Amino acid sequence: MTSFDGSRRDFLKAAGALPAAAAAAAPPTVPQIRLGRHTISRVICGANPFNAGSHLSVFFNQELKRYYTPEQVLKTLNRCQQVGINCWQSTSGNLDLHRRLLDEGGKLSFLSLEAADSQKIPDLVRAGCIGIAHHGEFTDRLFKQGKIDELRDTLKRFRDSGLLVGVSTHMPAVVDTLESRGWDLDYYMTCVYERHRTKAELEKLLGQAPLNVGEVYLPMDPPRMYKMIRQTKRPCLAFKILAAGRLSERKEWVEQAFRETFAAIKPTDAVIVGMYDRFSDQPAENAEFARRFGA
Repeated sequence: MTSFDGSRRDFLKAAGALPAAAAAAAPPTVPQIRLGRHTISRVICGANPFNAGSHLSVFFNQELKRYYTPEQVLKTLNRCQQVGINCWQSTSGNLDLHRRLLDEGGKLSFLSLEAADSQKIPDLVRAGCIGIAHHGEFTDRLFKQGKIDELRDTLKRFRDSGLLVGVSTHMPAVVDTLESRGWDLDYYMTCVYERHRTKAELEKLLGQAPLNVGEVYLPMDPPRMYKMIRQTKRPCLAFKILAAGRLSERKEWVEQAFRETFAAIKPTDAVIVGMYDRFSDQPAENAEFARRFGA
C-alpha cells in the first residue's frame, strides 16, 4: 500500500491532489460474498505460510519462517488489499499482526480459527475479528470419537461473543451431520482434501499406506467435499484447493484448481488460499483467478 510522509501529505492536500491519488489507488474489484453482515472477497488470504506451516516438509517450513518476518507478513497483507482481497484468516496467535495492520491503515477483515479451550475470544472481539470457526483438527477428532456433541458448548461461547460462528472440517460427513441436526452456525470452513486419514484407513482404502502417511492428498476427495458444499445453504470457505502447495508447481495446475473449485462451489462461497509471494505476485494472481472464475 502506498504510504506518504507528513510533508508530502500536507502538500497533496493543499494542492487538492490527494483525493485523485486515493481514487487512482482504489483496489480493483474482486467478486464478493456476504458473511453475516459483512462483505468479503471470494478469495481470502490464508495464514499457514505466515505461520511456517507448509504441510509439505520441515525444510520448507524453515524457509517460510525465514521469509515471513512480521514486516513481510504485513507487506503481503497490504498487497492483498491493493489487489482487492479484503479478508484474511488465521488464529488468535496473529492478533498482534492484525492490530498492527489496522494501526497502519489496513482494512482487511479477520476470521479466526480456535480450539475449544481458547481464552482469546475477548481479545478477538476487541481486535475487530468478524468470526470464529472451531479448528478442523479438533472438530474431526471429536467426530471420529463419536463426541461431536461436545462441540456445542464451545460454539455457544463463540455465539455469545457476538461474532459469527463457524466450524472447520476436513470431512464431508461432519458437514452432513451438523446440517442434519440443525446446529446454530453461520458458515463452514471446508478442506477439500481429507488429508488426515490414519494408516489403517489408508490401507483399507488403497490396499497399502503411502510412505508419507501423515499427508496424503487423493484426487477423489475434492468432488466429495464439493458435493457437500452445494448441499448446504450456509456459506462455505473452501481451503487447501491447491493440495497444500502440491498443485502449485505449474501455472496451469493452479489455474485448473481455481477454475474447478469456483465451478463446483456455490456463488455464496469463497476460497481460502495461503500465499507465498517471494517469487511471484501471488495475491494479484489469485485475485485475477477470482475475477475470471468466481464472478
